[in-house]
Amino acid sequence: MRSYRCHPLFAPALLCALTVVAPPPAHAAPDGSDAVPRSGDVPGLSLKVARLYREAAEAARQYEAGRREAERQRAGALRAERLLGRERRQMSVLHADLGRIARAQYRTGGGLPFTAQLLLASGPEQLMRGQRVFSQTSLAVSNAVDKSRRAEARLAAEEARARSAWRAVRRRTGELAELRRDIDRKLEAARGQLQHRADDSAAASRCRAAVRLDLPLPRVEGAWVAPVRTYELSAGFGRGGDRWAHRHTGQDFAVPIGTPVRAVGAGHVAQVSCGGPFGIQIVIRHPDGYCTQYAHLAAVAVEEGDRVDTGQGIGQSGTTGNSTGPHLHFEVRVTPEAGSAVDPVSWLAGHGVRLG
Repeated sequence: MRSYRCHPLFAPALLCALTVVAPPPAHAAPDGSDAVPRSGDVPGLSLKVARLYREAAEAARQYEAGRREAERQRAGALRAERLLGRERRQMSVLHADLGRIARAQYRTGGGLPFTAQLLLASGPEQLMRGQRVFSQTSLAVSNAVDKSRRAEARLAAEEARARSAWRAVRRRTGELAELRRDIDRKLEAARGQLQHRADDSAAASRCRAAVRLDLPLPRVEGAWVAPVRTYELSAGFGRGGDRWAHRHTGQDFAVPIGTPVRAVGAGHVAQVSCGGPFGIQIVIRHPDGYCTQYAHLAAVAVEEGDRVDTGQGIGQSGTTGNSTGPHLHFEVRVTPEAGSAVDPVSWLAGHGVRLG
């Protein structure tokens, strides 16, 4: 956005020069259940966007959990397969050993009939010793074979269960991915409608009533937070260029239309206005005397005079006013009016909030 100094003739001239391009309205669902509210129903649009944002966040959380579970199940299946392969190799070695033992017994008389062993033995002790060794060897071999076969069967069953679980998790992950895509489609349609109505409001310099979104307050650490939870930093404070009359007076946060915007700290709403280069904007005065501005909004959830808490949802981002794309323009000012801005990144860092 362009950050201009206030001038009595500048804002009307700028508004006349702006051309508002509104996204096409979304098609309503046949049964109306997932239809985007009528373009004039701004409260319904704001609430729908807020609800879809929560649903999208939950779907993303479930998808990531499902993806991690699929990886875990896949690792389990591969581990069982490796164990089964090792067990089969051990069985192969054992079978080879059994062959050697059998051949050795045959050469030493272990395979002779009991009558022949009686005739060839030098005495009862040799006969008993030969029979004892033969019995022990046969028992050990038999036990080893049985144990190996049981282990192989158990591992094969575990491998089958692991692969079945992996397939089930993959199916669920695919369903969650489709759910995310469906929510994203609905959210995109609702965003377009919300921005269309916001553009109309900003062009007419007429603010609509605040839409109380009743969003659950996330737990925040400390007395100050960033104005949006997830973002990409774009134009910074003091940046020059032909997009601004002088220098950029704030910090831009690149976020999609409808992103919940929150108060960076406790205070009172000093101003809610529409129209002009900042479009729909909110200014909050904090107890330390500084003010924070939130501009280019698509909707507001507070009114002038309201008390707000740290992290409280105060509106939804957009691209109203002199904006080249969806983002939040955030300023820190010495007074509520334009022209008194300080570096917001340094100011937030001094309050324990580091952006990045």
